[in-house]
Amino acid sequence: MIEILQQYWQSYLWTDGFQMTGVAMTAWLLVLSIAIGFVVAVPLSIARVSENPFLRLPVWFYTYVFRGTPLYVQLLIIYTGIYSLDYIHAHERLDEFFREGLNCTILAFALNTAAYTTEIFAGAIRSIPYGEIEAARAFGMSPWKRYTRIIIPSMLRRALPFYGNEVILMLHATTIAFTATVPDILKIARDVNAATYATFDAFGIAAILYACLAFILIWIFRKLEQRWLAFLKPSNH
Repeated sequence: MIEILQQYWQSYLWTDGFQMTGVAMTAWLLVLSIAIGFVVAVPLSIARVSENPFLRLPVWFYTYVFRGTPLYVQLLIIYTGIYSLDYIHAHERLDEFFREGLNCTILAFALNTAAYTTEIFAGAIRSIPYGEIEAARAFGMSPWKRYTRIIIPSMLRRALPFYGNEVILMLHATTIAFTATVPDILKIARDVNAATYATFDAFGIAAILYACLAFILIWIFRKLEQRWLAFLKPSNH
């Protein structure tokens, strides 16, 4: 394993020539897809709990489809299926976008995590005590202020433990990025295995790197929970 690291450590960690690879690529995939999914999920979660069926049902259908089908299949449809459509080839910008495996991978990951995050946030909204919302109304807050000052902040705090699990699951899901020829950690491990036939060493290093990334994420979310969820702990008095 030491010999493998000495020869391929740079590819495992961040770069292979002028191409970002390994840990750097995996982290980039995770951060970008999570960020896009988060931004999309916040308004969708509000629509998900809306009493208006024209807002609620389309969001329910979206989350049902993306949570009910494997992420691997979604990636294949976006990476190979959509690019085969004549409509995509007829538009230069769409053709350029779906031609790149990295773009397709980020799109698939973002849509998938947005679906799960939407349901997590919607559940957190439902768990907010009704008294908090009534108090906001009693103070004369408009619906916009109620959401921005009361509901969304409370939602984010209550959803934090579940959202942390979703981020770690997305880290594990990045292992299928090699399907779109994205040089993430697993793609590098497969290439090293093909070059050296040292299967245990090549994939063992990948497993250690994924475990280190997961540990960092767990530590970050544990610190966030200690800070932002202190109000949910039972009182000592």
